[in-house]
Amino acid sequence: MFRIFTEPHNISAGSIRLSEEDSGHIRSMRLRPDENFIVCDGCGTDYVCKLGRRCDFSVAEIVEKKQSSGEPAIKCRVFAAYSKGDRLDYIVQKSVELGAFEIVLFESERCVAVPHDIPKKTARLQRISLETAKQCNRGIIPGVTSCGTFDKAVCEAAEKSGLTLLFYEDEDQLHLKKVLDQHEAESISIITGPEGGFEAHEVSLARSENIHIVSLGPRVLRSETAPVAALAVIMYQTGNM
Repeated sequence: MFRIFTEPHNISAGSIRLSEEDSGHIRSMRLRPDENFIVCDGCGTDYVCKLGRRCDFSVAEIVEKKQSSGEPAIKCRVFAAYSKGDRLDYIVQKSVELGAFEIVLFESERCVAVPHDIPKKTARLQRISLETAKQCNRGIIPGVTSCGTFDKAVCEAAEKSGLTLLFYEDEDQLHLKKVLDQHEAESISIITGPEGGFEAHEVSLARSENIHIVSLGPRVLRSETAPVAALAVIMYQTGNM
């Protein structure tokens, strides 16, 4: 079913005021007056709507209100180091598809490329998050932000979640499944590195903050694959797939 997002203040008792952009999109979809579509408030509530008899493209009439079905029970934040090319596009798109609550970017010592205009970059990635959320039945639009340095990423990840995991290619003892079997948490932060991986002193810093240093298996994954693979495993293990 066709899906758009709106701000909660646009929703009244029986109708929703639509933006010019959404009105134009509905026109282009050639929806019939009796054809339903979904307007989501971005806070986890879906409104099944129709255009109504007058076909006023600026207003949607509410047919039914219900909880969004696409939101996982666990809040998982993805902290990903900057990477080159369109790899961040992939990380954001797939993380949103898999149910990430938030994507936070940071600069690590071995980052190959860091954007010159970070606000512009995050704004573009936020747009990707929005379009992906529409396509995959999400009830929120996951935020895409930057926290600056690795040190700040470690602190923010630990503060925001009950369980924080840093994935390191040289770790061969503690595996993701074992950690998830041993710990129950309503929120999880995962930290993944850039193309060159993490420096040993970065891993030591994370360990000093009581962050679990975890392996994703015997194969070294690409920077854009690691967060997606970790997120998929977490969603499966916690019953959110």
